[in-house]
Amino acid sequence: MTTRYLTALPLLLALAAALPAQAADNTLGKEMRMAAAVGNTEEVMRHLDQGVPVDAPNEFGKTALMMAVEGDNLETVALLLARGANVNARANANCTALTFAAENGHIGITALLIERGANLHDRTRGGWDALMIAARYGIADMVEQLLYKGADPKASDKDHRTAMMDAAARGHVQVVKLLVDGGAELEAKDKEGATALLLAAGEGQTDVVATLLAKGANPNAHDKLGGTALIWAIGSHRTDVVELLLAAGADPNQQDVDGVSALIEAVNTGNGDFIGPLLSYRADPSLKDARGRTAMDIARQKGNQEAIALLSKP
Repeated sequence: MTTRYLTALPLLLALAAALPAQAADNTLGKEMRMAAAVGNTEEVMRHLDQGVPVDAPNEFGKTALMMAVEGDNLETVALLLARGANVNARANANCTALTFAAENGHIGITALLIERGANLHDRTRGGWDALMIAARYGIADMVEQLLYKGADPKASDKDHRTAMMDAAARGHVQVVKLLVDGGAELEAKDKEGATALLLAAGEGQTDVVATLLAKGANPNAHDKLGGTALIWAIGSHRTDVVELLLAAGADPNQQDVDGVSALIEAVNTGNGDFIGPLLSYRADPSLKDARGRTAMDIARQKGNQEAIALLSKP
C-alpha cells in the first residue's frame, strides 16, 4: 500500500501545482471576454499578448469574439479576427458569431464576419441559420444583406419552417417581400402542412396576407388536416383577413378532414359576423361535417339565434 501511494505522489503534486495556473488562466480569460463585451480593445490586446487563448470560452461556450459581436464592438471584433479567432466557433447551443450578429442586427459586423469566412448556413441547435433568425426578429436590413451574400431563403429548421414562415406569422411584411423576391418558396409547408399564408392568416397579419396573395400565394392551400387559410382566419376571428381571402378566390366550401367548412367553422366558433359574407360568396349551407351536421344543425344545437336567422334567409 505504501509503495502505491509513493508512486502516485508525483502525479498528485503535479496536479496540485497546475491548479493555481489553471485558475489564473480562467480569470484572465474571463477578464478578456468582459473587455471584449464592452469594446475595450486595448485590454483585449493586452490579454492576448499575455498568452490568453483567443478562443477561450465561458461556461456557455461563448468566446470573446461572440461577446464582442453581441456588444456591437466592430474594432474589437476586427482585432480578435486578426489575432486568429475562430469565426465559426460554436457556443453550447450551436450559436455562432454570425447568428449573434444576425439576432442583434449588427450589419457592419456581419459583413466583416462573412468576409472572414463565417458560414452563412451554420445552424443553431434549433435548426435556425442567420437568415431565419434575422427574419424572425423582423430585421429587414440584415435579411437583405444576408440574401445578397448568398443565404438560402428556401432553407428550413427542424420543424420545416422557413425564414418566410416565421416572418409571415409575426407580421414582418417588409421581410416577407424581401424573401419572396429573393427566391423563397410561397407554397413551402412546415411539418404540420401549413404555408406562410396559413400562418399569417391564423395570426391575423392582414398586410402580410395581402402581400402573399399579391405575390401569387394559393388562397386554397391547406395543412395536413385540410385546414385552409380561410378556416384558420375564421377560427381566429380575423375579419380583414377573411375578406381578403374571399376576394382573392378562397373556396368557402373546402372541408377539412373533419368535414368542417368555413361556414361550419363560423357557427362552431360563434363568429356569426362571417356567415353573411360567406353566403354571399356562395358558401354551401347544406355541407355536413364528419358527424353529419350542417351549419344549421350546429346553430340549433348551440341555440345561436343570430346564426339560425342568417342561415334561414333565402
